[in-house]
Amino acid sequence: MASNGLSVAVVGATGAVGQEFLRVLSQRKFPIGQLTLLASARSAGKTATFNGRTYTIDELTETSFAGIDLALFSAGGSISKKFAPIAVEAGAMVVDNSSAFRMTDGIPLIVPEVNPQDIGDLALGRKPGIIANPNCSTIIMLVPVTPLHRAATVKRMVISTYQAASGAGAAAMAELEQQTREVLAGQQATCKIFKQQYAFNLFSHNSDMQPNGYNTEEMKMLKETHKMWHESAVRVTATCVRVPVMRAHAESINLTFQKPLTEDDARQILCKAPGVSLIDDRSNNRFPTPLDASDRDDVYVGRIRQDMSQDGNTGLDLFVCGDQIRKGAALNAVQIAELLV
Repeated sequence: MASNGLSVAVVGATGAVGQEFLRVLSQRKFPIGQLTLLASARSAGKTATFNGRTYTIDELTETSFAGIDLALFSAGGSISKKFAPIAVEAGAMVVDNSSAFRMTDGIPLIVPEVNPQDIGDLALGRKPGIIANPNCSTIIMLVPVTPLHRAATVKRMVISTYQAASGAGAAAMAELEQQTREVLAGQQATCKIFKQQYAFNLFSHNSDMQPNGYNTEEMKMLKETHKMWHESAVRVTATCVRVPVMRAHAESINLTFQKPLTEDDARQILCKAPGVSLIDDRSNNRFPTPLDASDRDDVYVGRIRQDMSQDGNTGLDLFVCGDQIRKGAALNAVQIAELLV
C-alpha cells in the first residue's frame, strides 16, 4: 500500500466505463496513493487526466499488478478471465465489471445496497480475491426492488428494459450519434456496431439468443437476482430492448408479492431506500427519464401504482431509470471497493 493511500490499477482505462471509473474515483475522493492505467497494446502510450495530473496508459501484461492493492477491471470477459487471477496472485483485490465471474461459485456478486454481507472476509491488504459487478440492468432493477422485497417478499417480476447505447460502449454511442446525423441528412446509416439501424429505431437486445427464446441479457437478470437474493424460487422474466438513447437505461417493472403492499407504503419505503430518488408526480405526468438519470448516482423511480390486474394489493408497477455507465458499472464497482477499505 502506498504511504499516502492505495495503489490502484484501472484495466480498460480508455473505454467508456474506464473513463467513468476515473471520474467516480475522483468525485468520491477514493484514497489513491498511486494510480496505474492499463489497456491493450494499441492504446498504450495514450494519456488520461486524473485529479489534474496527466497519466500515460501502460500496456496490460502479466507483470502489471506488482504492488497493486486494488484493480478495477472493465476490459471484457476474456481479458478478465486471463488477468484477474494473475492480479489476485500478485496480491491485488479485483472488482470486475465483466460477466466472466458473476455466476462462479465462491465469487461474490455484489450491489452494496442489496447484499454487502456477501463480501465475507475479503478485504484490501488482508485477503485478496475477485468480486464481480452485476449486469447493469440487474443493478438498476435491484436497487429499488430489493427494499420492497424485504418488506413484502417478491414472488414474481416481469421486466421490460429500454437500454441506451452506453451499454454497448463508447463505440456504440459514437455510432448512434453518427447515424442520427446521417439519417437526418437523408443518407444511409452506417451500421458497424449493430447489424441494423439504431437511430430512430429500436430492436431486441443484441446479446446472444438462447434456445429458450431469451437472450443472454434477459437470462442474466434472472440468474443474478437469484444469486444475490439467495432465493431461486423468485420467478423472473425479462424482455430487453435497445432504444436510441445515448446514456442511462430505463425499465418497466411489474411485481407480485407474497404479502400485500400498498403503493403508499411502497412510496414510503422507496423514499428512505439508499441509492433511490423518486420522481413520481402524477398530476403533472412527470416521471423518470434517462436524461434525469444521466451522470447521476441514484436510480430514479416513478409510476408507482397498484397493479389493478392483481387482487389484494399484491401487485405493483414501477418505472425506473439509472445511468448504465455510472451506477450500472463504475459507481457500483467503486462502492464495492469502498466497502473493502
